[in-house]
Amino acid sequence: IITTVACDHHLRTPMYFFLLNLSLLDLGFISTTVPKSMANSLWDTRAISYAGCAAQIFLFLFFTGGECSLLTIMAYDRYIAICKPLHYGTLLGSRACVHMAAAAWASGFLNALLHTANTFSLPLCQGNAVDQFFCEVPQILKLSCSDSYLKEVELLVTSASFAFVCFVFVVLSYVRIFRAVLRIPSEQGRHKAFSMCLPHLVVVSLFLSTIMFANLKPPSISFPSLDLVVAVLYTVMPPAVNPLIYSMRNQDLKDAL
Repeated sequence: IITTVACDHHLRTPMYFFLLNLSLLDLGFISTTVPKSMANSLWDTRAISYAGCAAQIFLFLFFTGGECSLLTIMAYDRYIAICKPLHYGTLLGSRACVHMAAAAWASGFLNALLHTANTFSLPLCQGNAVDQFFCEVPQILKLSCSDSYLKEVELLVTSASFAFVCFVFVVLSYVRIFRAVLRIPSEQGRHKAFSMCLPHLVVVSLFLSTIMFANLKPPSISFPSLDLVVAVLYTVMPPAVNPLIYSMRNQDLKDAL
């Protein structure tokens, strides 16, 4: 997807520009957790260095925050394209698209910097075993033994609130989109619009709801098997499914490829 969009001048539109950025985020997102987990499985070990754990948390939060913001922007792009097509070129000019993409990357970087610095400033005295296949903030907080971890909990709640706002914005955008689509007289046109929008909504909902659940659930319902399933749903599923949704179901992209 990255190569095709970068090389084909017919795909120089806002939708494909955002798709290029999403593909870069997905590539970094899945590369942060899965290769290390696979290597540990092959060598029958669960070890990771302190610096490696910090780097993994920073990169994971960076790509997570960026993806959350970019998926919201892509929902806005679909809303403008379907509900306000005559204003599309004005509202989503090249400069506006660059600014929105830059804001998505910057929000991810700021999110990662705050959480990583705050988490690794805590004294850890409950052992050094992280009960997950990668390092994540809630698991690190379980190892803390001071009340200062409450600051990081507040940050987690703030980030989850941001994700919830993104989720609400996406849902409202798609409600408007579906209302507009239902007014399309052509059955083929309605089917095409629904087939493009519904998979996007499902993946965004899965990603944002599971990541909010993972960060906000109380310790009393934290079980290793549940944590593992939820982690797979928000770390592996979105970057694995996004390329299928945005390339295999997109005729323009298939033709360009």
